[in-house]
Amino acid sequence: RYKPTKSNQVQSRIKQLEKIERIEIEEEDLATLNIKFPPAPRSGQVVVEAKEAGKSFGEKHVFSDATFTIERGEKVAFVGRNGEGKTTFARLVIGESEPSRGVVRVGHNVHIGYYAQNQDDLMNGDFTVFDTLDRVAVGDVRTKLRDILGAFLFRGEDIDKKVKVLSGGERARLAMARLMLEPYNLLVLDEPTNHMDMRSKDILKNALQKYNGTVIVVSHDREFLDGLVDKVYEFRDGRVKEHLGGIYDFLRDRQLESMRELDRANSSAAVAAQSSGPGTNPVPGNRSKGTAGKSPANGATSPAKPALSGKELYTLKREADKQLRKAERDVEQAEEQIMALEKQIAGMDKQMADPAAHGIDLSDGTLYAQYNELKDQLSKLTYRWEELNIELENAQEAVAEFQ
Repeated sequence: RYKPTKSNQVQSRIKQLEKIERIEIEEEDLATLNIKFPPAPRSGQVVVEAKEAGKSFGEKHVFSDATFTIERGEKVAFVGRNGEGKTTFARLVIGESEPSRGVVRVGHNVHIGYYAQNQDDLMNGDFTVFDTLDRVAVGDVRTKLRDILGAFLFRGEDIDKKVKVLSGGERARLAMARLMLEPYNLLVLDEPTNHMDMRSKDILKNALQKYNGTVIVVSHDREFLDGLVDKVYEFRDGRVKEHLGGIYDFLRDRQLESMRELDRANSSAAVAAQSSGPGTNPVPGNRSKGTAGKSPANGATSPAKPALSGKELYTLKREADKQLRKAERDVEQAEEQIMALEKQIAGMDKQMADPAAHGIDLSDGTLYAQYNELKDQLSKLTYRWEELNIELENAQEAVAEFQ
């Protein structure tokens, strides 16, 4: 709280924490909780193969010349900024879309299990939580349905709720739980941890580590990917680059401390590239790494590229100031929206605590559905508020560099 660029965010977070009701919870014994994916049927050695694959939507170019192979048993991550093509490529793999050029081919005897953020929409709203799994499960796994549901935070009466009254987060967790019941040998998971708490993430990660099939994970969650994947494909600047090793190896190679910094680094590079003319570097006094700056004929080092001019520095500073003002507005708006949602939820708490006094009928579940939806909105908005605070911190630091 004593760092000038962070004091505002700290005070704002303190206010949010003070509003949280403290509750006592019983410690849970996770030692006996052993959730596993069904054994993967054997597939061919090559599970996914891309050859000079590219994808465009009209005039919008997403990526091109993607050439790589994912083999049986590999667990890989797709990382990069939003909009660079991670989810697009995942949809090419599952056959939901076709490449604009090149080939994306799935290998012999590959059975794909796919999880996406809209996957919960495919569930029947009139089934209960338990029925949704019970209608899919076969064999010994049927005896563990309650354990699986408990691992994804469905306990007690929760399993008898109908899907149509669940919040968005609950439906997403149920879709992931259902994915654990069928024998796939390729799992394609698009941001699987977005609606999960730490315990559910750990249980899912542990199950994936023990899984003997092939896994493709699209994620920004560094802790989830750590120890899970052994290869990283970075979608960046219209290309797909392969990085051998885990997620920390990738961050070290890219000289980054976090996945959020990856977004920031790419964004900063784009701003600098737009502001700099041909023959100038985006960072004052810097030279490109690798072979850039050397003569291809004899390897001699050429003179350093000129630093940015005063006009170019002014343009960068103006852009940084603009981003700071936007970040401040976004945080303020998010806090106002959070306060409004909290007020709505508090009002509904009073109504459901004494429905007769308020002339309310709870039997049809409508109010519960509205309440759960508001809680889900609050959860998402709070998460977004945290992201916006990080963006604000980054913007403040970017402006401070020009002081």
